[in-house]
Amino acid sequence: MSEFDIVGADAIREGRATDAYFDRTEQVLAAAGRNPRVVAEVTADQFPDGDFELFAGLENAVELLSGLDVDVDAIPEGRLFDGGPVMRIEGRYLEFGRFETSLLGFLSHASGIATAALDCRIAAPESAVLSFGARHVHPAMTATVERSALVAGFDGFSHVAAGDVIGREASGTMPHALVICFGNGNQEAAWRAFADEVDADVPRIALCDTYSDEKDEVIRAVRELGDDLDGVRLDTTGSRRGDFRHIVREIQWELDARGHEDVDVYVSGGLDPADLRRLRDVADGFGVGGYVSNADPVDFALDIVNVGGEPAAKRGKLSGRKQVYRTADGGHHVGLADREGPADGEPLLEPLLRDGELVDDRSFDLDAAAERALVDADRVGYGSEE
Repeated sequence: MSEFDIVGADAIREGRATDAYFDRTEQVLAAAGRNPRVVAEVTADQFPDGDFELFAGLENAVELLSGLDVDVDAIPEGRLFDGGPVMRIEGRYLEFGRFETSLLGFLSHASGIATAALDCRIAAPESAVLSFGARHVHPAMTATVERSALVAGFDGFSHVAAGDVIGREASGTMPHALVICFGNGNQEAAWRAFADEVDADVPRIALCDTYSDEKDEVIRAVRELGDDLDGVRLDTTGSRRGDFRHIVREIQWELDARGHEDVDVYVSGGLDPADLRRLRDVADGFGVGGYVSNADPVDFALDIVNVGGEPAAKRGKLSGRKQVYRTADGGHHVGLADREGPADGEPLLEPLLRDGELVDDRSFDLDAAAERALVDADRVGYGSEE
């Protein structure tokens, strides 16, 4: 029994993090002396349908497959897809078959989270947007949540240990618990203690909705901290908000009236893309939690499409080694890899591993992935119907 309910990295690397029928498959194929060379592809939809999703999770997938005697091609993180393969694996089946479960888990969960994060990024393109959803998932998932949000272009995240894993520093100022520990009526003492104690590079953002009206607490925070105040955050429970847009506009008015129009107003607590669109012209930034962290995984599957050089596939899947393309008009096209693609088509599947060795690590750069996501979203018109 593990200390927590966590399947460890060793079990994933050794192939124990698999479905039982892959154990049976290995046993049977070995006994029968069969281990064909195959081409397998990871897909969600066979044909493009216009319902785009954002690809993420590639770094973990490649870490899983590195060192195996396989060739791997994939679309880079941060590209959008709506049909056809996002990854292609070529090699002897028994070399990689038992890793299917973990591979799909890495890609499915991360891509679902990244897609939800992109919904929010597109909803408020000029605002600061942070990932606050770590508390909604198992701690073992937090680095995946935060990294996937960054792939979609989020400006930051809250989870400290996740930051250690992905090499980025977590963001965040104060919770209601800090204010409550100072007692009702002593909000000023909490704000002042925070301002006096935390490192100079941490913005002085006061949480202003713990005990009294948001406007009242904002005015009190301004009086207490003056020019030391960088921003205020409203995290009011949804059931107590009323007309939240009106509240934010009222607060902006009061800040301006007191000569503190440079104080930013941040909003958090149960937000979704519709909230961000409704508030983006009156709020300076957002913390988004459950909408991103609780996103449904993308329903990827891994299917053999070629055996021994011959096309092969189960019913309902397309046989043959494929390539996918992005055309200048934003179209997503699927074709056989040995045929000519669209005249203006950009091939999306790129070499990643050859004989198990990494040949290109550019897909793992988070800033580049976020830039790809936003460029691709604009190109395909992602979110344009909103």
